[in-house]
Amino acid sequence: MQKKENEKTSEQDVMIAMAKFLSDLWFVDDFRDQPEYLSEIFETILLSEMGDDRDLRIRIINSIRTSKMLAETLGHFSDREINKACARIMNA
Repeated sequence: MQKKENEKTSEQDVMIAMAKFLSDLWFVDDFRDQPEYLSEIFETILLSEMGDDRDLRIRIINSIRTSKMLAETLGHFSDREINKACARIMNA
């Protein structure tokens, strides 16, 4: 369900959206490997002429940091534990 800006939403709506995002993340790829994948990709970009752009470098660093935070936050849980928690939140 798409919400409009400044539309009243509940905390439960936010939690359900986050649970769905995390659940969908499992079908794309293993999130635990994402920081390394991003680092490899961005390192290649940074070595190119395009990598001389300061704003691009900042966005790259922020993307890697966000990916690492996700992997560190959820990395010690099993896929089964995470999927079970996401399903429980989405069905709440």
